[in-house]
Amino acid sequence: MSSLEVVWSDLVRHRQELSDFNLRSAFAEEADRFERFSAEMDGCLTLDYSRNRIQDKTLMLLENLMLQSGVAERYAEMKSGVAINNTEGRSVLHIALRGSVDDDLVVDGQAIAADVNAVKERLYAFAKGVRDGSIAAKDGKPFTDVVNIGIGGSDLGPHMVTAGLAAYHDGPRVHFVSNVDGAHMGDTLKVLDPARTLFLVASKTFTTQETMTNARAAKEWLVAALGDDAVGDHFAALSTNKEGVEGFGISTERMFEFWDWVGGRYSVWSAIGLPVMIAIGPEGFEEFLAGARSMDEHFETAPFRENLPMLLAALGLWYRNIWACPSVAVLPYDQRLEFFSAFLQQLDMESNGKRVRRDGSDILRASGPVIWGQSGTNGQHAFYQELHQGHDIIPCEFLVAAKPTDADQHQHELLLSNCFAQVEALAFGRTADEAKAQLEASGKSAEEVAALVPHKVFPGNRPTSLLFYDKLTPKMLGRLIALYEHKVFVQGVVWGVNSYDQWGVELGKELANKLAPAVKSAERGEGDPAILDRLKAYRAK
Repeated sequence: MSSLEVVWSDLVRHRQELSDFNLRSAFAEEADRFERFSAEMDGCLTLDYSRNRIQDKTLMLLENLMLQSGVAERYAEMKSGVAINNTEGRSVLHIALRGSVDDDLVVDGQAIAADVNAVKERLYAFAKGVRDGSIAAKDGKPFTDVVNIGIGGSDLGPHMVTAGLAAYHDGPRVHFVSNVDGAHMGDTLKVLDPARTLFLVASKTFTTQETMTNARAAKEWLVAALGDDAVGDHFAALSTNKEGVEGFGISTERMFEFWDWVGGRYSVWSAIGLPVMIAIGPEGFEEFLAGARSMDEHFETAPFRENLPMLLAALGLWYRNIWACPSVAVLPYDQRLEFFSAFLQQLDMESNGKRVRRDGSDILRASGPVIWGQSGTNGQHAFYQELHQGHDIIPCEFLVAAKPTDADQHQHELLLSNCFAQVEALAFGRTADEAKAQLEASGKSAEEVAALVPHKVFPGNRPTSLLFYDKLTPKMLGRLIALYEHKVFVQGVVWGVNSYDQWGVELGKELANKLAPAVKSAERGEGDPAILDRLKAYRAK
């Protein structure tokens, strides 16, 4: 048995040792539990993981798992430009976009830092021009609205960040269109003025089906109102396909490239972040990058029990592989982070939702869990019933700021109270005796009490982690995103998967292209003939 498998076996045995572990008892017996099981970064970001089914031995074993898996060695390879995305033969260097690699690093003949800075200068100049009106519409007047057209990483990242930093917007309004469903583009355009609208087409290849379909629809809308010669003034491209961009009618002076070593779901730090730059300005975007860079440094240098990404990753492995928990709920108590869980779904599930290892062999244990969630307090009135009293144990990760960005203080205090209450309730629950006493105090009869007690019991002992920070600023949001990027990296290394390809996305695309002619004609061809016959019948009505 390999040393790595020995560690896994040790963790399985340790889980049996904790079979009777109870958070109520742990907190009653361990007054220092918060001090032992929390970590703080930069005096403004705390991970409180004290309400998890762990003891010091758990962390010792999980740290050994990281050591035996070679997490530090793989990160060193990543930083040095080694093609750790082995199935596509690519380096993975999104950290270079925020200045976390050596300035003299060269990959495939590219001086990484120099290339990044050159493109960033062009992006910042464009963003400033749009914001101050020096880059104007066809009629010479400033843009009031910007529409980002992309999908996947070209939409989820900038959309989430732009929404998250709404309190810092001082540029044109920014909108996002991703779904090939024409209603998405139609609903967005019907409230906009073509003369005041700038479009950003975000597609590295400039061939992505959904993005290019929406881009052509936007172009038709614009041309119908302003004429063909308006396209050059009202469009820009985030792409590397020079011929495709020029063919669309966009000058390469308005084409902002990024590189093969930047994966889509890791690309918000690149040209894909242009809508964020326009919304909050280059200075704000620099703060955003600085926050991520500080997390990169923390991840690389902090010891295990102070290292937020390592701890979050370790807890995830503990529950996914040792406790067989199939999902994780990410619950930001901040309406501005309403898209954060969706962003993390792609980041985590597209990265580590794999069943084979880097060498093509089967993974011996479960990999990526289902990531889901919603902003609080809305989620409390939707799915928290399942979290509290459902059959499955669902580890929860809460996020909340101590101070609001621009919300009413009283409302923010209510938000904090609700967040902290959920953390407590999930951990400690309510016993049958407590439920009985509460019902009796409310005046219920003995028969009513007996009938209601089973329904009022909360088992508790549900694991929760709390990310608690001072305020949601551009720098803090940069930290949080990078934290989860590194968490995903660590778990991918331990599972032995390539976290940076996404072949599972391809089959559906291929089949959609094959089915398109048959769907258009509703005649039998590729695809299920029964469904095509029914489609034809419905269209004929």
